[in-house]
Amino acid sequence: MSVYSTITEQIISQLEQGTVPWRQPWTSRGVPRNLLSLKPYRGINVWLLLARPYPSPYWATFKQVQEIGGTVRKGEQGTKVVFWKFADKEQNEDRDQQSSRPSSAPLVRSYVVFNTEQCTLPASLTDRIAAAMGETPEPITACEQVIANMPQRPTIEHRGDRAFYLPLLDTVTVPHPSQFVSMADYYATLYHECLHATGHSSRLARPGVTEGARFASHAYSQEELVAEFGAAFLCGVTGIAPQTIDNAAAYIGHWIARLYNEKTLLVHAASQAQRAVDFILNVSPAQRTESETTS
Repeated sequence: MSVYSTITEQIISQLEQGTVPWRQPWTSRGVPRNLLSLKPYRGINVWLLLARPYPSPYWATFKQVQEIGGTVRKGEQGTKVVFWKFADKEQNEDRDQQSSRPSSAPLVRSYVVFNTEQCTLPASLTDRIAAAMGETPEPITACEQVIANMPQRPTIEHRGDRAFYLPLLDTVTVPHPSQFVSMADYYATLYHECLHATGHSSRLARPGVTEGARFASHAYSQEELVAEFGAAFLCGVTGIAPQTIDNAAAYIGHWIARLYNEKTLLVHAASQAQRAVDFILNVSPAQRTESETTS
Protein backbone atom coordinates (compact mmCIF):
# COMPACT_ATOMS: atom_id res chain seq x y z
CA MET A 1 0.00 0.00 0.00
CA SER A 2 1.35 3.46 -0.92
CA VAL A 3 2.07 6.11 1.68
CA TYR A 4 -0.69 8.26 0.17
CA SER A 5 -3.22 5.44 0.59
CA THR A 6 -2.11 4.74 4.17
CA ILE A 7 -2.51 8.39 5.17
CA THR A 8 -5.85 8.74 3.40
CA GLU A 9 -7.25 5.63 5.08
CA GLN A 10 -6.30 6.98 8.52
CA ILE A 11 -8.16 10.23 7.87
CA ILE A 12 -11.16 8.51 6.25
CA SER A 13 -11.43 6.29 9.33
CA GLN A 14 -11.77 9.43 11.47
CA LEU A 15 -14.38 10.89 9.11
CA GLU A 16 -16.40 7.67 9.17
CA GLN A 17 -16.52 7.95 12.95
CA GLY A 18 -18.05 11.42 12.60
CA THR A 19 -14.87 13.37 13.36
CA VAL A 20 -13.35 15.93 11.00
CA PRO A 21 -9.67 15.87 12.08
CA TRP A 22 -8.85 19.35 10.78
CA ARG A 23 -11.79 20.78 12.73
CA GLN A 24 -10.92 19.27 16.10
CA PRO A 25 -10.31 21.91 18.81
CA TRP A 26 -6.70 22.02 19.95
CA THR A 27 -5.73 21.78 23.57
CA SER A 28 -3.78 24.66 25.10
CA ARG A 29 -0.64 22.50 24.94
CA GLY A 30 -0.19 23.27 21.28
CA VAL A 31 1.08 21.79 18.04
CA PRO A 32 2.55 18.24 18.02
CA ARG A 33 6.32 18.22 18.38
CA ASN A 34 9.20 15.83 18.78
CA LEU A 35 10.10 15.11 22.40
CA LEU A 36 13.87 15.22 21.89
CA SER A 37 14.31 18.08 19.43
CA LEU A 38 11.20 20.01 20.58
CA LYS A 39 10.64 20.88 16.92
CA PRO A 40 7.06 20.84 15.61
CA TYR A 41 5.89 18.26 13.10
CA ARG A 42 4.78 19.68 9.77
CA GLY A 43 2.35 19.13 6.92
CA ILE A 44 0.04 16.15 7.05
CA ASN A 45 1.84 14.82 10.15
CA VAL A 46 0.24 17.60 12.20
CA TRP A 47 -3.23 16.24 11.46
CA LEU A 48 -2.29 12.58 11.79
CA LEU A 49 -1.05 13.30 15.32
CA LEU A 50 -3.78 15.74 16.34
CA ALA A 51 -6.36 13.11 15.44
CA ARG A 52 -5.03 10.89 18.23
CA PRO A 53 -6.72 11.17 21.67
CA TYR A 54 -3.77 12.51 23.67
CA PRO A 55 -3.56 15.99 25.26
CA SER A 56 0.25 15.92 25.33
CA PRO A 57 1.85 17.43 22.20
CA TYR A 58 5.08 15.40 22.58
CA TRP A 59 5.96 12.37 20.45
CA ALA A 60 9.00 10.15 19.94
CA THR A 61 10.00 6.94 18.17
CA PHE A 62 10.43 3.72 20.15
CA LYS A 63 14.20 4.08 19.81
CA GLN A 64 14.16 7.69 21.01
CA VAL A 65 12.15 6.73 24.08
CA GLN A 66 14.73 4.04 24.88
CA GLU A 67 17.62 6.47 24.35
CA ILE A 68 16.34 8.76 27.11
CA GLY A 69 15.84 5.91 29.53
CA GLY A 70 12.10 5.52 29.06
CA THR A 71 9.84 2.69 27.94
CA VAL A 72 6.74 2.39 25.80
CA ARG A 73 4.02 0.75 27.85
CA LYS A 74 3.11 -2.79 26.83
CA GLY A 75 0.22 -3.00 24.37
CA GLU A 76 0.40 0.62 23.23
CA GLN A 77 -0.14 1.22 19.51
CA GLY A 78 2.00 3.83 17.80
CA THR A 79 0.97 6.35 15.14
CA LYS A 80 2.50 6.31 11.67
CA VAL A 81 3.96 9.56 10.35
CA VAL A 82 5.80 10.23 7.12
CA PHE A 83 8.89 12.04 5.91
CA TRP A 84 9.64 13.18 2.36
CA LYS A 85 13.12 14.04 1.15
CA PHE A 86 13.88 15.26 -2.36
CA ALA A 87 17.15 15.03 -4.22
CA ASP A 88 17.22 18.78 -4.89
CA LYS A 89 17.44 21.62 -2.38
CA GLU A 90 13.75 21.55 -1.45
CA GLN A 91 13.11 18.91 1.18
CA ASN A 92 10.26 16.63 2.35
CA GLU A 93 6.53 17.26 2.40
CA ASP A 94 6.95 21.03 2.61
CA ARG A 95 8.09 21.15 -1.00
CA ASP A 96 6.21 23.60 -3.19
CA GLN A 97 3.43 21.50 -4.68
CA GLN A 98 2.16 23.96 -7.27
CA SER A 99 2.43 20.90 -9.45
CA SER A 100 1.77 17.47 -8.02
CA ARG A 101 4.74 16.23 -10.05
CA PRO A 102 8.07 17.18 -8.48
CA SER A 103 11.12 17.50 -10.69
CA SER A 104 12.71 14.50 -8.98
CA ALA A 105 11.14 11.53 -7.26
CA PRO A 106 10.95 11.87 -3.47
CA LEU A 107 12.44 9.43 -1.04
CA VAL A 108 9.51 8.53 1.19
CA ARG A 109 10.01 7.17 4.66
CA SER A 110 7.34 6.28 7.17
CA TYR A 111 7.93 5.58 10.82
CA VAL A 112 5.97 5.08 14.01
CA VAL A 113 5.90 7.48 16.96
CA PHE A 114 4.40 7.27 20.44
CA ASN A 115 2.85 9.99 22.54
CA THR A 116 4.48 10.65 25.92
CA GLU A 117 1.24 9.57 27.57
CA GLN A 118 1.87 6.11 26.13
CA CYS A 119 5.27 5.97 27.78
CA THR A 120 6.96 5.81 31.15
CA LEU A 121 9.61 8.52 31.13
CA PRO A 122 12.33 9.73 33.53
CA ALA A 123 11.12 12.36 35.97
CA SER A 124 13.94 14.66 34.84
CA LEU A 125 12.01 15.34 31.62
CA THR A 126 9.17 17.07 33.45
CA ASP A 127 10.99 20.39 33.92
CA ARG A 128 12.32 20.37 30.37
CA ILE A 129 8.87 19.90 28.88
CA ALA A 130 7.38 22.62 31.09
CA ALA A 131 10.17 25.05 30.18
CA ALA A 132 9.78 24.33 26.47
CA MET A 133 6.17 25.46 26.51
CA GLY A 134 7.15 28.87 27.84
CA GLU A 135 4.75 31.75 28.27
CA THR A 136 2.22 32.35 25.51
CA PRO A 137 0.48 35.66 24.73
CA GLU A 138 -3.18 36.18 25.52
CA PRO A 139 -5.01 34.46 22.60
CA ILE A 140 -6.70 37.46 21.00
CA THR A 141 -3.50 39.51 21.28
CA ALA A 142 -1.68 36.66 19.54
CA CYS A 143 -4.34 36.64 16.81
CA GLU A 144 -3.92 40.37 16.26
CA GLN A 145 -0.16 39.96 15.96
CA VAL A 146 -0.47 37.25 13.32
CA ILE A 147 -2.57 39.48 11.05
CA ALA A 148 -0.55 42.63 11.77
CA ASN A 149 2.76 40.88 10.97
CA MET A 150 1.63 39.04 7.82
CA PRO A 151 4.02 39.95 4.97
CA GLN A 152 2.43 41.42 1.82
CA ARG A 153 -0.91 41.47 3.60
CA PRO A 154 -3.93 41.81 1.28
CA THR A 155 -6.41 44.64 1.75
CA ILE A 156 -8.86 43.66 4.51
CA GLU A 157 -12.37 45.12 4.29
CA HIS A 158 -15.14 44.86 6.88
CA ARG A 159 -18.60 44.95 5.34
CA GLY A 160 -21.61 42.84 4.46
CA ASP A 161 -22.55 39.48 5.89
CA ARG A 162 -20.26 37.17 3.89
CA ALA A 163 -16.57 36.28 4.04
CA PHE A 164 -14.61 35.85 0.81
CA TYR A 165 -11.35 36.55 -1.00
CA LEU A 166 -11.21 38.24 -4.41
CA PRO A 167 -7.92 37.42 -6.20
CA LEU A 168 -8.51 40.03 -8.92
CA LEU A 169 -8.57 42.87 -6.37
CA ASP A 170 -6.45 41.03 -3.78
CA THR A 171 -8.98 41.86 -1.08
CA VAL A 172 -10.26 39.89 1.89
CA THR A 173 -13.78 40.81 2.91
CA VAL A 174 -15.31 39.75 6.23
CA PRO A 175 -18.21 41.03 8.34
CA HIS A 176 -17.38 43.51 11.09
CA PRO A 177 -16.02 41.85 14.27
CA SER A 178 -19.13 42.98 16.17
CA GLN A 179 -21.23 40.68 13.98
CA PHE A 180 -19.46 37.56 15.21
CA VAL A 181 -20.42 35.59 18.30
CA SER A 182 -16.86 35.93 19.57
CA MET A 183 -13.52 37.42 18.53
CA ALA A 184 -12.22 33.85 18.21
CA ASP A 185 -14.86 33.20 15.51
CA TYR A 186 -13.87 36.43 13.78
CA TYR A 187 -10.19 35.54 13.63
CA ALA A 188 -10.88 31.95 12.56
CA THR A 189 -12.88 33.33 9.61
CA LEU A 190 -10.26 35.96 8.81
CA TYR A 191 -7.51 33.32 8.89
CA HIS A 192 -9.42 31.17 6.39
CA GLU A 193 -9.68 34.01 3.88
CA CYS A 194 -6.08 35.15 4.43
CA LEU A 195 -4.98 31.57 3.73
CA HIS A 196 -6.70 31.81 0.35
CA ALA A 197 -4.91 35.12 -0.20
CA THR A 198 -1.51 33.45 0.13
CA GLY A 199 -2.27 31.71 -3.18
CA HIS A 200 -2.24 35.03 -5.06
CA SER A 201 0.26 35.29 -7.94
CA SER A 202 2.30 37.83 -5.94
CA ARG A 203 2.72 35.36 -3.06
CA LEU A 204 2.73 31.56 -3.44
CA ALA A 205 0.85 31.40 -6.77
CA ARG A 206 -1.34 28.35 -6.12
CA PRO A 207 -3.32 27.21 -9.18
CA GLY A 208 -6.50 26.93 -7.09
CA VAL A 209 -6.37 30.73 -6.71
CA THR A 210 -4.50 32.03 -9.76
CA GLU A 211 -6.45 29.94 -12.28
CA GLY A 212 -9.93 30.40 -10.82
CA ALA A 213 -10.73 26.82 -9.87
CA ARG A 214 -14.17 25.56 -10.93
CA PHE A 215 -16.53 24.67 -8.08
CA ALA A 216 -16.21 21.00 -6.98
CA SER A 217 -13.11 20.47 -9.15
CA HIS A 218 -9.94 18.87 -7.80
CA ALA A 219 -8.21 22.27 -7.64
CA TYR A 220 -11.19 23.79 -5.81
CA SER A 221 -11.30 20.98 -3.25
CA GLN A 222 -7.57 21.18 -2.68
CA GLU A 223 -7.69 24.94 -2.20
CA GLU A 224 -10.52 24.62 0.32
CA LEU A 225 -8.52 22.05 2.27
CA VAL A 226 -5.48 24.35 2.18
CA ALA A 227 -7.55 27.13 3.77
CA GLU A 228 -9.15 24.81 6.33
CA PHE A 229 -5.87 23.15 7.32
CA GLY A 230 -4.06 26.47 7.51
CA ALA A 231 -6.77 28.31 9.45
CA ALA A 232 -7.02 25.49 11.99
CA PHE A 233 -3.24 25.54 12.40
CA LEU A 234 -3.20 29.30 13.03
CA CYS A 235 -6.06 28.92 15.51
CA GLY A 236 -4.01 26.30 17.31
CA VAL A 237 -0.79 28.30 17.55
CA THR A 238 -2.67 31.39 18.77
CA GLY A 239 -4.67 29.48 21.37
CA ILE A 240 -8.19 29.75 20.00
CA ALA A 241 -10.43 26.87 18.94
CA PRO A 242 -11.07 26.47 15.20
CA GLN A 243 -14.26 28.06 13.93
CA THR A 244 -17.29 26.04 14.99
CA ILE A 245 -18.72 24.00 12.15
CA ASP A 246 -21.69 21.66 11.93
CA ASN A 247 -20.07 18.32 11.11
CA ALA A 248 -23.15 17.30 9.15
CA ALA A 249 -23.37 13.98 7.35
CA ALA A 250 -23.35 15.75 3.95
CA TYR A 251 -20.13 17.63 4.77
CA ILE A 252 -18.37 14.50 6.01
CA GLY A 253 -19.74 12.41 3.15
CA HIS A 254 -18.39 14.91 0.62
CA TRP A 255 -14.84 14.58 1.93
CA ILE A 256 -15.01 10.79 2.25
CA ALA A 257 -16.03 10.52 -1.40
CA ARG A 258 -13.33 12.96 -2.46
CA LEU A 259 -10.58 11.21 -0.54
CA TYR A 260 -11.53 7.75 -1.78
CA ASN A 261 -11.11 8.97 -5.34
CA GLU A 262 -8.09 11.25 -4.86
CA LYS A 263 -5.44 9.58 -2.73
CA THR A 264 -2.93 12.44 -3.00
CA LEU A 265 -5.36 15.22 -2.09
CA LEU A 266 -4.71 15.27 1.66
CA VAL A 267 -0.93 15.23 1.46
CA HIS A 268 -0.71 17.90 -1.23
CA ALA A 269 -3.24 20.16 0.52
CA ALA A 270 -1.46 19.81 3.87
CA SER A 271 1.88 20.55 2.21
CA GLN A 272 0.55 23.71 0.57
CA ALA A 273 -1.20 24.73 3.80
CA GLN A 274 2.12 24.43 5.65
CA ARG A 275 3.79 26.70 3.12
CA ALA A 276 0.89 29.15 3.39
CA VAL A 277 1.13 29.22 7.18
CA ASP A 278 4.91 29.66 6.95
CA PHE A 279 4.32 32.64 4.66
CA ILE A 280 1.82 34.28 7.02
CA LEU A 281 4.07 33.68 10.06
CA ASN A 282 7.14 34.79 8.06
CA VAL A 283 9.01 31.56 8.82
CA SER A 284 12.42 31.62 7.16
CA PRO A 285 13.72 28.76 4.95
CA ALA A 286 16.40 28.09 7.57
CA GLN A 287 13.78 27.67 10.30
CA ARG A 288 11.77 25.32 8.09
CA THR A 289 14.79 23.18 7.31
CA GLU A 290 15.83 22.98 10.97
CA SER A 291 12.36 21.81 11.96
CA GLU A 292 12.20 19.25 9.18
CA THR A 293 15.56 17.64 9.83
CA THR A 294 15.26 17.35 13.60
CA SER A 295 11.67 16.18 14.12
